[in-house]
Amino acid sequence: MLNGKTTEQFEEIVIEQFINEPHKMKMLIVVDELLTGFDAPSATYLYIDKSMQDHGLFQAICRVNRVDNEGKDYGYIIDYKDLFKSLERSIQDYTSGAFDSYDQEDVKGLLKDRIQESKDRLETKLETVKAMCEPVHPQDEPNFIRFFCGNTENPDDLKNHEEKRVAFYKAVSALIRAYTNVANEMNALGFTNAEAEKIKQDVKFYAELRDSIKRASGDHLDLKRFEPGMRQLMDMYIDAGSSRKISDFEDKTLVDLIVNLASEDREEYRTKKQEAVAETIENNVRKVIIEESPTNPKYFEKMSKLLDELIIRRKNETIRYRDYLQKIKDLAKNITTTYSNNDYPDSLDSRAKRALYDNLDNNEVLALALDSVIQTNKLDGWRDGGIKERKLKMAVTGILQDEDDTNRIMDIIKAQSEY
Repeated sequence: MLNGKTTEQFEEIVIEQFINEPHKMKMLIVVDELLTGFDAPSATYLYIDKSMQDHGLFQAICRVNRVDNEGKDYGYIIDYKDLFKSLERSIQDYTSGAFDSYDQEDVKGLLKDRIQESKDRLETKLETVKAMCEPVHPQDEPNFIRFFCGNTENPDDLKNHEEKRVAFYKAVSALIRAYTNVANEMNALGFTNAEAEKIKQDVKFYAELRDSIKRASGDHLDLKRFEPGMRQLMDMYIDAGSSRKISDFEDKTLVDLIVNLASEDREEYRTKKQEAVAETIENNVRKVIIEESPTNPKYFEKMSKLLDELIIRRKNETIRYRDYLQKIKDLAKNITTTYSNNDYPDSLDSRAKRALYDNLDNNEVLALALDSVIQTNKLDGWRDGGIKERKLKMAVTGILQDEDDTNRIMDIIKAQSEY
C-alpha cells in the first residue's frame, strides 16, 4: 500500500499522469516494476545509439530491468548518447513530480543502490554455497564426491543424491553470476584487495568443485559425442571448406578418457587422489548402466555385478590400482560398445536381437522368430499406447504364449531404437 492506495490504484495514477503531463515521463523510471505490461520482450543488454526520450526511453529501460528468469539478476544499459545525464537529477529526487503527494518513506525502495545490492547479493550467494558444503569434513575432493554422489557400492545412491547436486549446481551458478557482475569493481563495493582476492579464490574453488562433482556423477555433458553429427551437419548445410578433425577423441567414452589420463605417469595425476579418480569412473560407469538397463536388463544386471565386485576389490585393496584401472576400462568398453559379436551367435547381428536373446534364456530360435514378428507387425508410430501398440503386443503374445513374459519383453522392445 502507498498512502492507502493499492498497487493497481497507484499504477492508474501514474499512467494518468503520463497521459496528461508527458513531460514528466522521466519520473516514471522509478516505478518500472509496476508497469510490466509492454508487449516488447525483455532483454538483458540495451545499447542506446540513438536519441530517445519520454515514453520510448522509459519503455526501453523497462525491458532490461525485468528480472524474469533465474539466470538474470539485472539488466545492463550501455548509453552511447549520454541520455542518462539528463535524467540523473530526476532519478535522484524521486519524491518530486509524479510523487509529490507521497511521503518519501512510502516510495522508499522503488530505487535501490546497485553497489549495495550487488555486495549483498555476492555475500549471500557465497554464504549459501559455503553452508551447503559445511557438512563435509575434511573438505577434500574424495569427501566432496562422496557427499554429493553417495557410496559407489550402493547403486541407488547416485540417484538419491541428485536433488542435492542440482541445488549445489544452481547455487554455484548464482554465485558465479553475482561475482562476474562486480568482479571489476570489488574496491567500489568496499572490499579490500585481500578480501577481494579471497572471494576470487573462493569462487574459483567452488566453480572447479562443481565441475568435479559433475564429472564424478556423470552429470557433465560430454559434447564429444555430438562432434560427428555436427561435422556431418556442417558438411551438408554450411558452405565452407572441408571439415577438419578438431579432437582425437574418436570413439573413446568419457570413462575411457578418464582411465587413459589416470593411467599415464603425469605429475598432475600422480598427485591426484586415486580414490577420487576411482569414484569418478565408477559413478560414470554406474550411470551408463542405469540409463541403458531398460534396453537389456539381463546384460546390464551382469555388468552391474561386475562393477560391484571391482569396487569391493578396490576398497579392500585386493587389487593393484593399475590393474583396477585396466579392468574397469574393459568393463566400460563392454558397456559402451554393448557386447561384442564374439559373445553371440552370428545370426544375432543387431543390438535388438541380442537383447531379445539375453532376456529369453539365450534361446536363439525364439529371439529370431520374435524379431521377425516385430519387423512384420510394427507400424509407424506404434509406441502410441493405443491400437498400434496393442496390435504388436498381440503378435508378440502369439510367439511367447505368456502374458507376463509378453509385458516384460514389450518393455525391452520399446527401448530398442531400431524398432
